Order: sequence, then C-alpha cells, then structure tokens
Amino acid sequence: MDTRLNLFTSPVTGKAFKHLMAAGRVVKDSSLPAATQELVSLRVSQINACAVCIDMHTKEATLAGETPVRLNLVAAWREATVFTDAERAALELAEQGTRTADAAGGVDDEVWARAAQHYDEDQLNALVLLIAFMNLANRLNVITRQPAGDYQPGQFH
Repeated sequence: MDTRLNLFTSPVTGKAFKHLMAAGRVVKDSSLPAATQELVSLRVSQINACAVCIDMHTKEATLAGETPVRLNLVAAWREATVFTDAERAALELAEQGTRTADAAGGVDDEVWARAAQHYDEDQLNALVLLIAFMNLANRLNVITRQPAGDYQPGQFH
C-alpha cells in the first residue's frame, strides 16, 4: 500500500498536528484511567479500520501492561468477561460515538447514563474528547492510506 500523502512533512498538517497533539496530551494527562484510554482508542480504531492506530494503541497498551487476552477481546467486548463495568460503559459510549451515521440518534440516553455512573464530569469530558480525537486521527490515516506496523511505543508522545 502506498501512502497518498505524507502528513508529517506538510506545513499545513504539521501546524494542525502541533495543536492536536497538545489537546491529546490534555486527555492523556486527565484522570480518565490510562487503560480505559487505550481500550477506547483501540476499539474506535477497529471500527474505523485504521490499521496504523490499531498498531499504535495495541503497542502502547502492551507497554503499559495491558494483557494480550484483553487486547484480543476488545473487538468482542460485549461477550468478554475480562472488562470492568466502567470499561464496558466506555467501550459502549465509544462505539455509539463512532457509529453516529449508523445509529441515527447518536449516543442514546441509556449509554450516556451508564458512562456517567462510572466516570465523573472531567473524565466524561476526557472520554468524549478521546472518542472525537480518535475518529479524527482514524479518518486522516484511512483517507491518506497511512501504513501500519512500524510504530514504536512513545513515538508520538
């Protein structure tokens, strides 16, 4: 697969990425648990078929101590018993927040209420930002056909 654009050499995307990375750092440094952040990032990337982000977040999660079993079961989290109720609520919110075109109503009230049972307002803000940022990153990578497999943990942080 050939990359359509090099997003890292363009002055336009370079300027935008500087701001996006700073905003991403705010989410990363928030009180939203790091494991939840990686699981959500991975699930959103799976839904959007963004190989480069799947590569990145699988490696980052592994480095942070996430188990292969949990990483392998993210795509089937509903049937898996290895996730906490809070993680399940975050994954459900991530799915509905990502599939807004498929679910005409967007995120339904029950899904939001489940997330709000487990996360405080600051964490919910971080979670919503994370879902939105991941969808943005996934679309940039998919549209421009960014290749996967060479990511090194910490490369963009």
